[in-house]
Amino acid sequence: MKPLAALALGVVTLAAPVGAASPPSAGFEVEVLLERRDVIWGFDFLPDGRIILTERGGRVALFDPKAKRAQEVKGAPEVFARGQGGLLDVRVHPRFSENRWIYLTYSEPVGKKATTALARARLEGHELKGLQRLFSAREPSEQEIHFGSRLEFDGPHLFMTVGERNDRRTAQVLERHTGKILRLTHDGTAAEGNPFAGRPGALPEIWSLGHRNPQGLALRPGTGELWSAEFGPRGGDELNRIRPGANYGWPVITYGREYWGPRIGEGTEKEGLERPVSQWTPSISPSGLAFYEGKAFPAWRGNAFLACLSGNQLRRVAFKGGQVAEQEVLLGERGWRFRHVRQGPDDLLYFSTDEGKLGRLSPKP
Repeated sequence: MKPLAALALGVVTLAAPVGAASPPSAGFEVEVLLERRDVIWGFDFLPDGRIILTERGGRVALFDPKAKRAQEVKGAPEVFARGQGGLLDVRVHPRFSENRWIYLTYSEPVGKKATTALARARLEGHELKGLQRLFSAREPSEQEIHFGSRLEFDGPHLFMTVGERNDRRTAQVLERHTGKILRLTHDGTAAEGNPFAGRPGALPEIWSLGHRNPQGLALRPGTGELWSAEFGPRGGDELNRIRPGANYGWPVITYGREYWGPRIGEGTEKEGLERPVSQWTPSISPSGLAFYEGKAFPAWRGNAFLACLSGNQLRRVAFKGGQVAEQEVLLGERGWRFRHVRQGPDDLLYFSTDEGKLGRLSPKP
């Protein structure tokens, strides 16, 4: 198996808007573990400490942090690698030691169109075997943007985000998966008890609707709450607490504007539609979301972290009484487009970037 190049570098309120950055709450060091030439879109941790990651162009790799070595994994699905499409999120099944399952989301080619899809396969050595497509979103589109694609396991369920593919109206249409958060079984079928199951014309996989392009998804520890982060257009990026059957408003209500200036929709609030817990104007483009519960950074326990693209930052969000109490910009001086963020099994905070970096934050000695 030909190793991929790895480089170990030296340690170097309701709808609350972004405010001035708070002073640093914890001293930390930054270590870049791996550098690739492609976007590292998603990553997750195997029980043995290795990291499995996806490159948007279509490759899967396994990285060993101790050996500082990455190796390509064969057997990835064919992807529509254009625009924002490609190989997207990756998650390790909670019972991986028993079943060896790896889950992948990707833009699936359908003729000249593409749709957001979910697959799983068994990881055997450095190969994905028995690849199965479990789910494909209805309907394929020629648009090359807004695939969504984050995954989050919750007991017997698997949550999955799907963007509205630049067709805004579909975010409010229950006959389409686009612009929704879905709740599936581990086999990719609709989970029992979903809020629209049995409604004529409604797709049974839908958990919530009215989303633009949600690419951050995480369970808040100790609460059972599902949270998401999504891109607005020109401003209006959102952090949302997700409830079953709730409508998060896009494109009827939003803080964002058209890229050429005009307002979108009917304003920022409307009866029956959810307002965000926090919103960001100008945009920070939150692509990944994680809640920190580790011991390495005690001051950060219970905080959310967002990996931001246009904001070129990791953003820490602290809460009080269920509302945003404090925000802090981390690593903004680096100029990197942060794609994803996760807490590792070692309680350190890991991140990936569009520049192909995989790194982590650790406490200063």
